[in-house]
Amino acid sequence: MKLHNLGSTIKTVIPILCGTAIYAFGLLYFVIPNQLMEGGLTGIALILNYAFHIKPSISTLLLNIPLFFVGLKILGKRSMAYTILGVLSLSFFLWLIEMLMGNGIIDPLKADHDIILAALYAGVTLGAGLGIVFRFGGTTGGVDIIARILNRNFGWSMGQIILLLDVVIIGSALLFIPKEKILYTFVTVFIASKLIDFIQEGAYAAKAFTIISDEAPAIADIITKEMERGVTLIPAIGAYSKQAKHMAYCVIARSEMRTLQGIIRSVDPRAFIIINDVHDVHGEGFKEG
Repeated sequence: MKLHNLGSTIKTVIPILCGTAIYAFGLLYFVIPNQLMEGGLTGIALILNYAFHIKPSISTLLLNIPLFFVGLKILGKRSMAYTILGVLSLSFFLWLIEMLMGNGIIDPLKADHDIILAALYAGVTLGAGLGIVFRFGGTTGGVDIIARILNRNFGWSMGQIILLLDVVIIGSALLFIPKEKILYTFVTVFIASKLIDFIQEGAYAAKAFTIISDEAPAIADIITKEMERGVTLIPAIGAYSKQAKHMAYCVIARSEMRTLQGIIRSVDPRAFIIINDVHDVHGEGFKEG
């Protein structure tokens, strides 16, 4: 049992370390050299860097310490343990990359004539790093703690919460950097927020079909036999006709959409079909566990 718990912990810790490393790289390689901004306490750390040349590895750690106590009461010991891991590892990787850049081993990208390129890649690296950290239960502190609290209690999208808070914090940076850089920063933040949600929801996307038809049982039989997909029949009553009927519900891979639509139309051309995106599917025929 102890070995199982150790293995589970390692599978969580390693992705958090990888995520913070990617985030730290994006911050120092794309964001700071091009005077872009970030949100949250990281954004405040960037302002301190631009205004007073304080290294982000130091300010990020110091700014997060007060939030540790707030997060401990709300998130619990386990979640805060991963948050502290995220903050410490982020500070470490920031320090490591700062040292490598100081010694000329890594040459940061300063895109004087193509800032949009830096903004795009900054959004990808920051979003990928944070998305990985969030997916495995960690945060990098700051507004990430606030976002996780709101996500847990209200179910709000973490990407959208961070986007809103970032707009407020980034706007305050107008005192320190040109407004053009703020506009490029919004591109970075938007891309990062979308990538966070994408990684959170899962990279594998399937399609859910809800089929309302008088021939739903017959459609379900054909789907089961020809496509080897599970189907659930749900009793329903038409609000207008007051007639009892069935709805068929099934989840398929995106590549099977045309096949399923053909089956439905061949049995009942008048069937009412609702198609929804589904992320991170687990179970027989999809990901196991």
